[in-house]
Amino acid sequence: MSTDLKDLTRLKHKSGVVSLGPDRAPARSMLRAVGLGDDDMEKPFIGVANLASDVTPCNVHLTRIAESVKEGLWDSQSVPFMFGTITISDGISMGTEGMKGSLVSREVIADSIETVCFTEGMDGLVVVAACDKNMPGAMMSMARLNIPSVFVYGGAILPGNYGGRDINIQDMYEAVGAFSKCQLTLDELTNMERVACPGEGACSGMFTANTMASAIEAMGMSIPGAASIPAVDGRTLDVAKEAGKHIYSMLENGIKPRDIMTREAFENAIRLVLSMGGSTNAVLHLLAIAREAEVDLSIDDFDNMSRETPYLTDLRPGGQFVMSDVDRSGGVQVVMKELLNAGLMHGNAKSINGKTLEENLENVSTRPDERVIFSVQNAKSSTGGLAILKGNLAPEGAVIKVAGTSIEKHEGPAKVFDGERGAFEAVTNGDIVAGDVVVIRYEGPKGGPGMQEMLAVTGAIMGAGLGDSTVLITDGRFSGATRGGSIGHVAPEAAVGGPIGLIRNGDTITLDIESRQLNVDLTDSELAERKASWKPRKPNYERGVLAKYAKLVSSASAGAVTS
Repeated sequence: MSTDLKDLTRLKHKSGVVSLGPDRAPARSMLRAVGLGDDDMEKPFIGVANLASDVTPCNVHLTRIAESVKEGLWDSQSVPFMFGTITISDGISMGTEGMKGSLVSREVIADSIETVCFTEGMDGLVVVAACDKNMPGAMMSMARLNIPSVFVYGGAILPGNYGGRDINIQDMYEAVGAFSKCQLTLDELTNMERVACPGEGACSGMFTANTMASAIEAMGMSIPGAASIPAVDGRTLDVAKEAGKHIYSMLENGIKPRDIMTREAFENAIRLVLSMGGSTNAVLHLLAIAREAEVDLSIDDFDNMSRETPYLTDLRPGGQFVMSDVDRSGGVQVVMKELLNAGLMHGNAKSINGKTLEENLENVSTRPDERVIFSVQNAKSSTGGLAILKGNLAPEGAVIKVAGTSIEKHEGPAKVFDGERGAFEAVTNGDIVAGDVVVIRYEGPKGGPGMQEMLAVTGAIMGAGLGDSTVLITDGRFSGATRGGSIGHVAPEAAVGGPIGLIRNGDTITLDIESRQLNVDLTDSELAERKASWKPRKPNYERGVLAKYAKLVSSASAGAVTS
């Protein structure tokens, strides 16, 4: 690595306007106040977006990792500038009014990272994140800015243990449903609560955070082999420090995010998500990231790839194991190698280290253990963990995690709720019975607004023993920990006059996963008649961030992005 300061100035593609030349003396005087010396002014400036926060265990430890990123950047003749941005905890706000702010936070995070890097003239960017909306928000900002960037994952939490079995946050939400049916005592519920989350890290199963960490690695935007490392493992600090070397190399070689985030990279990410039974949220987030990267991607691409992608893991919420088990079994790269060998990944896709995906996997010799990770020849299923449904209830599409349900077909009467809370109370009060189709509407991107997750109600359904006999459909969305017959992202949403807003109690709804159909037993003329009498509802919020979001947000079928 060159240490010639004049040579380093050629890497200041953005920051030169901030720190070079006599007219920048006022700016340099402020930079000196934060600790920079003469030589530092000649080096590239790298933003370190640190999403550390005390509001969630997912992010409580991230400053430790961000400091290691800074160390790696200093060692790589670059000047790090750490700054913070928001994070929220889905697990804490779930089931409350505050959950409406979750998806909104993705846009705020992306906007804030973009704003700092644009305004301060950063030459590159490293983001340290670990919770559901942090990660896609970070990727959206990287795609927008298109400056050399690396994503560093904070890692997953280890499972807790209760009664000799591993448990996590998913078990807590399902335990609430069991408690409502007197299948658990209050003492048992409380004792589970005390041990379910034993420390720092993102939720442990193949929920949204681990889904996105895996997708980002498959996309080539993080350190190869890093996605499955637990938060408490010292390797996280090694990975963080290594990020500095990669940024310097990207600056030298002119490698930018959109050079890596190609159509092929997104297909690799989708394949991996499908093969690991990843979160339904990946559909929203990958569509949103693709839009920022100017890559043509549609909701139908997920289903087309799912039909030919084998399901290769046994991970929660639909299976037995968690991300630390994946790590012990060789990591996400073992799954990627299986897909590559089967001709299901683009081996020529580039990554942040300048190598192709095939080159990064060349030395991966660990074979699937056929317990946590399965070989293609012994796949759990010949098709992927997600499916896109369409029909007269979801003309633009809806998403179901088939990896988390045994239901293939269902027909039943609708029980309609204009919001999540009423549905949750109906479940816990025993008003939902086997065969029902629970419809939760006006929780979409505009209608909620914010498309809140519904782990509280889906967990209650599972805990009440109704997971294999009822279906839930909503224009909202689900936690990655949701399982059962849960269909989300129904579009168009109720708030814009979508068919889900026209359903009445007792209407017969049919689901057929194999044919990818979701329908209500109404004719086109009956739906048109109901639509003629439908009127938009008054917005739930008329000022503040939620009101602004509702005015700008697109359909879930387009990633629920703002523009």
